[in-house]
Amino acid sequence: MARTDRGRIVIISSPSGGGKTSICRRILTPARRRAGWTFSVSYTTRHKRPGERNGREYHFVESEAFARLIAKGFFAEHFQVHQYNYGTPRQPLEKVEQKGGTIILDVDIQGAFKLRQEYPDAIMIFVLPPSIAELRKRLKRRGTETAEQRRIRFERARQEMLAYDQFDYVVVNQELEVAAHQVLSIIEAHPCRIERVKKEQIRSIIGLA
Repeated sequence: MARTDRGRIVIISSPSGGGKTSICRRILTPARRRAGWTFSVSYTTRHKRPGERNGREYHFVESEAFARLIAKGFFAEHFQVHQYNYGTPRQPLEKVEQKGGTIILDVDIQGAFKLRQEYPDAIMIFVLPPSIAELRKRLKRRGTETAEQRRIRFERARQEMLAYDQFDYVVVNQELEVAAHQVLSIIEAHPCRIERVKKEQIRSIIGLA
């Protein structure tokens, strides 16, 4: 009953510390990854964090190279976040739209809204931390920023949490495994939403065609 002629663009967003990146990693492990699912690797001008690898979490580039990509129209969206630039390459999204499959995006809230303008059929999932106190703990636990940088990031995150009602779905990330399962269920069930189903097929099933 669900449409299968077009690919799915899945936008997963959250404030800093919400856990969107960890959830993306969980749902794309070999045990969970479905056939035809890919991950959109963004470009950024920030430095690699411990354990990150170029081309896996991000494509890490210098500011000059990022500017050249902007000039070429390479990005579907790009923004400056916390003094660094981030951008989503356009080509992988267009490939999925044309040939099918599912692409998962891990993007900032600004980027999510820009992508919704370009790809209105995208599935928008917002990830929230279970509480403000837990959000503060997660940001501190990273250990990659100064106290002032954490303060700025925390205040921005508090404001970003107010955007939850502009998304299609909200997942509260209290336990990572549970949250990952909920996101996976959303993606798989989304084609069954009434606006995504072929009405003529339904009418035929119930004898109205």
